[in-house]
Amino acid sequence: MKIKVGIVGGAGYTAGELIRILLHHEHAELGAIVSSSNAGNLVYQVHDDLVGEIKLRFATELAGDEDVVFLCLGHGDSRAFLENNNLPATTHIIDLSNDFRLENDREFDGREFVYGLPELNRSSIQQAQSIANPGCFATAIQLALLPLAGAGRLTDDVHVSAITGSTGAGQSLSETVHFSWRTNNVSIYKPFTHQHLGEIGESLAQLQTQLDTAIHFIPYRGNFSRGIFASVYTPSDLTQDQARELYRNFYTDAPFTTVSEKEIHLKQVVNTNKCLLHVQKLGKQLLITSIIDNLVKGASGQAVQNMNLLFGLPETTGLHLKSVLL
Repeated sequence: MKIKVGIVGGAGYTAGELIRILLHHEHAELGAIVSSSNAGNLVYQVHDDLVGEIKLRFATELAGDEDVVFLCLGHGDSRAFLENNNLPATTHIIDLSNDFRLENDREFDGREFVYGLPELNRSSIQQAQSIANPGCFATAIQLALLPLAGAGRLTDDVHVSAITGSTGAGQSLSETVHFSWRTNNVSIYKPFTHQHLGEIGESLAQLQTQLDTAIHFIPYRGNFSRGIFASVYTPSDLTQDQARELYRNFYTDAPFTTVSEKEIHLKQVVNTNKCLLHVQKLGKQLLITSIIDNLVKGASGQAVQNMNLLFGLPETTGLHLKSVLL
């Protein structure tokens, strides 16, 4: 079986990762890769890690016969694209923006978007027509907290400190993504107000319906290119052994989420679709460390994982990626 794939917004970081993964996916056939700013140019002229691997040129529009279309557009732009382009009802959509992630936004022009976190919604994703791919910070933080919510154990406020690489800001230039500003530098942005808090809260409430806890989230800009390192802590009456068993049991059938006995570091997940978790009890606080690659498990890899589930494939298909440890 070959899945005909279209990509819209083909020049950005997430699209580049998506192309790289799909080129080596045994069931995917890349069709139109749409970019309004690069139409007619060779794809590898923009994504130069793909030199020698792809001969396609950027297109101005989709072919119209795609089985699935990935929307790699800026926030707000996916909805605008769908308003202006009437895709066939038989075409699956996987949107990587935040346009359809929240419950009140998931219905659009007869389509129902399912929130695409496989560790939470696997069965719904398998039956879905369209997918709202989770945010990168949201993925790392939710995977750190879902087992507690599933057991009804989120009983106090949650504190999160998480740092992301510069690719999390996208490819558009701004002061805080320039090398001279970013290198040897760390800064806070959007403290307590980050846009991913909404989807995190909705997912936790899906498992723990009487949830009445606040999530205090401080995001950091890191001086590295890719990855997210999140430290999540909350008071808990669980022992360390009980907490680790709870996490291992929750993720028994999750091929990409692993609970590590040892402390974890970011290089273990860069370039992979993995999430690694480390759980420890320190005094009254349960500390969960969560690490992902923001461009893979936090974006394009998870999108392909969702595509696999939509088309009845093993969700690991095309995603056996190696980390770059050295």
